[in-house]
Amino acid sequence: MAKSVTTGAVSTILSIPAPDSSSDVPEIVVQVVDLKATGNRYMFTANDGKMKLKAILQSSLSSEVISGKIQNLGLIRILDYTLNDIPTKNEKYLIVTKCKAVSPPLELEIKAEVKSDETGIILKPKHEMEVKSEVNKGGPGIILKPKQELVTKSAAQIVHEQNGNMAPSSRMAMTRRVHPLVSLNPYQGNWTIKVRLTGKGSLRTYKNLRGEGCVFNVELTDEDGTQIQATMFNEAARKFYDRFQVGKVYYISKGTLKLANKQFKTVPNDYEMTLNENSVVEEATNEPTFIPETKFNFVPIDQLGPYVNTKELVDVIGVVLNVSPTMSIRRKSNDETIPKRDITIGDETKKTVVVSLWNDLATGVGQELLDVADTHPIVAIKSLKVGDFQGVSLSTLSRSVVVINPDRPESKKLKSWYDSEGKETSMVSIGSGLSPSTMNGTRSMYSDRVSLSYITSTPSLGEEKPVFYSIRAYISLIKPDQTMWYRACKTCNKKVTEAIGSGYWCEGCQKNDEECSLRYIMGLKVSDSSGEAWLSAFNDQAEKLIGCTADELDKMKSQEGEGNAYQLKLKEATWLQHLLRVSVTTQEYMSEKRQRITVRGVAPVDYAAESRFLLEEISKMKVSQ
Repeated sequence: MAKSVTTGAVSTILSIPAPDSSSDVPEIVVQVVDLKATGNRYMFTANDGKMKLKAILQSSLSSEVISGKIQNLGLIRILDYTLNDIPTKNEKYLIVTKCKAVSPPLELEIKAEVKSDETGIILKPKHEMEVKSEVNKGGPGIILKPKQELVTKSAAQIVHEQNGNMAPSSRMAMTRRVHPLVSLNPYQGNWTIKVRLTGKGSLRTYKNLRGEGCVFNVELTDEDGTQIQATMFNEAARKFYDRFQVGKVYYISKGTLKLANKQFKTVPNDYEMTLNENSVVEEATNEPTFIPETKFNFVPIDQLGPYVNTKELVDVIGVVLNVSPTMSIRRKSNDETIPKRDITIGDETKKTVVVSLWNDLATGVGQELLDVADTHPIVAIKSLKVGDFQGVSLSTLSRSVVVINPDRPESKKLKSWYDSEGKETSMVSIGSGLSPSTMNGTRSMYSDRVSLSYITSTPSLGEEKPVFYSIRAYISLIKPDQTMWYRACKTCNKKVTEAIGSGYWCEGCQKNDEECSLRYIMGLKVSDSSGEAWLSAFNDQAEKLIGCTADELDKMKSQEGEGNAYQLKLKEATWLQHLLRVSVTTQEYMSEKRQRITVRGVAPVDYAAESRFLLEEISKMKVSQ
């Protein structure tokens, strides 16, 4: 059966840029031209035979394209839309939020010949043999009733007469058309969105040249799963902080949008929203609500290495192996005491990592985890900062979200693995020593092999984020007069200070212990056939290089006499060859950029494996010649 585009469809859209509701949209059938993917959405040109308009399909309609229902040169009926005006580009974009395919692809793009008696442009589908224009002089064509015949009163009058007793949120839903988040841009005027609060940060204070203030962020998700971050300062922050509750649905209007700062954005959206004290926020009550899915992008624990000390945040999922009591940490900046709790999680990679929960997460969900720790629940955490404490560690931020036993396939799979074999499996910390899959996610000491000169002659390495390499080198010098260790708490391994009277005070654990342990933090020079470089080594790696613990070496150092055991031990450690996994970063000192090379893994040289590696490298060189 032949299908036709609507005469003047584009003109109709331009004349009604934002219908009050889908019921106000007249019949609009257009041809899809130049259909192409853009991210997770599809763009096309809406063609009515006379005029064209750039358009984009909402992400929820992508499945229609993937399934083949909507195709290039096919016809669609637009059921709901928004027209966005972008003045900087002097063009308009049609955001199609609801549509229906009405015809398979046509053979040609519609280009109508204008005739005085023409009432419509009719084309047959591609499977019919011939494409031609048909003019039905006696047919009624498509009749659009003028909007003023249907609406003789203002929207405010209708709402006041029919819905005067509704809740504020219901009135907002009736008087304003709800826009999907994907349709918003900084050049739009009035809009109203309906979103669920899926993340809420803590109320933070700040001080700058303009004075003191407070700020907090929220993450909003609409029915299609599109997310955006909203920020509130000062009066707006104090006004909306208690009103916003995670999990509830709100109507929001009178906000502003701007391009998102990539350094601070936490959701995949090109824009971020700012709400001020005049913004309108109403909770959606007494009406059906939606439950958007919380989006995670899980990173396996053994692949956290490349994220160490970067600005990129990660999501993880793991089985809870241990939960610590709450500790009180004192901030150096303002002497404020904040709660902290550490949990240890593991996953199918047989690696574990410590996650530090701060503030409300430590006292709230952290206490829940402590209560059910014996059952080893599954925990999914969104937006974590990756640090280098003890090699690799994770820390929550104000915007982090913690979900216990989430209803997700990954959670069920991990729980099944742990119950069947994981609980009997020996797991090791990702930050301790060398493992089949080291901190940076590579598979062995023989990947990313470089010479020392390659690292030292390329000062730009590690400027944006740490880079990881493997080297084979000799320890050529360990300065005996350097500070090689620090006093550490036996519980958390953090630095301790001598307490008044006796013992040692741990700021992290907020307790006084009679004893402490020593942990290595040392510098050493290594050499290979291409050159030499200074490296930093921490406790676990240094113990393998020196051959003893820091406590044992300290006892040797306390012995009197020349040529004592301390000097001999350091001498024994030099001119031994090792395979080293190192990270390279760039740090600024006295306005000068310097490389910092840190030992992340140590392994003895396996000469058989090393020979095979060299033979493979020689074979590659022959092939390239």
